Amino acid sequence: MARRRNRPEESGDGELSVGDLIEGPTEVISPAALAAARAAGPDRSVDETHDLSAYATRDLTPPAGTDRTEDLTGRSGGHDGGPAARPRVVLPGLPRPGALRRRALRDALPGIGRSRRPDAAPPVELAVAGVTVDRAHLAEYDRVCGFRLADTLPATYPHVLGFPLALRLMTLPEFPFPLAGVVHVGNRITVHRPVPADVPWDFVAYAEDLRPHARGRQVDVVLVGSVDGAEVWRGVSTYLGRERGAGGGAGRDPGERPAPPAATAHWRLTPRVGTDYARVSGDHNPIHTSRLGARLFGFPRPIAHGMWSKARCLAALESRLPEAYTVEVAFKLPVPLPSTVAFSAVPGWDFALHDTRTGRPHLVGTVR
Repeated sequence: MARRRNRPEESGDGELSVGDLIEGPTEVISPAALAAARAAGPDRSVDETHDLSAYATRDLTPPAGTDRTEDLTGRSGGHDGGPAARPRVVLPGLPRPGALRRRALRDALPGIGRSRRPDAAPPVELAVAGVTVDRAHLAEYDRVCGFRLADTLPATYPHVLGFPLALRLMTLPEFPFPLAGVVHVGNRITVHRPVPADVPWDFVAYAEDLRPHARGRQVDVVLVGSVDGAEVWRGVSTYLGRERGAGGGAGRDPGERPAPPAATAHWRLTPRVGTDYARVSGDHNPIHTSRLGARLFGFPRPIAHGMWSKARCLAALESRLPEAYTVEVAFKLPVPLPSTVAFSAVPGWDFALHDTRTGRPHLVGTVR
């Protein structure tokens, strides 16, 4: 596979909390103290002590006579019509996923990793500007997922393009649960218009709606992609953090399961599905690439990435998709590697992946 020409810079392997990112590495101010300082009016000492220039991709200096702290807050939040509530931190470039994965695995080690149970999503959003598409990487992604080569991006590709930013958010100490072992249970992507491969992207990532689940808690990680200042793509990934003491919920009676729809295709999946997608996505979670790693997390053998499964389904529908749409999927049972799965789709579009032997669903989705 061709190497990326614009390789992300290493963001450093030191611990960076939300306080570090927002207020600078020299001093951490509590949210209450910062709110009190803002309420008291412009204070140049606060602004100068907590300069964000080390993390900025462009000049964030406001016009003369304005308060830099207030200007930053005004740039945050409001993506879903709500009030601007999250300070925005602009990073100088995409973090390198390898260092973030090492940190996540370290955090999972007993006696070494951090114990975290925050009762809210991180109160910050991360941003990066000017992310470009490597054509060789895009072609390899298309090959791995089954898309045809084209000058416009597949709906799932911006998820991969901005994934390091979302991963950095999920490795903050303030994220509700450790990244290692987290379960991706759902994903919704909205494509506002086709985007050619030769334009730079700006990304913003934030987390919201931490809520209980029968097996723990779940949270939405939102990644917003913009081109020339206009939102063109939005992805919402729902992650489950399994926790002890959570109610297991009532098991579903197998007799209630409806018969799977008639298959329109059967796909034979080899272990290379896990390793190839890990290479093009940067998601090297060992449950997808290693038999031993999968066993450590309770799987008898590696399982396919959920976002590969979604991408493969969209590739099967590619020629029939509109220019603007929302595609939402729920990840049901893991897809073991190797295995054979049945793909089904009905005009509308509703689609699914099922186990060919049992008919149990791996993924169910809709395009609207």
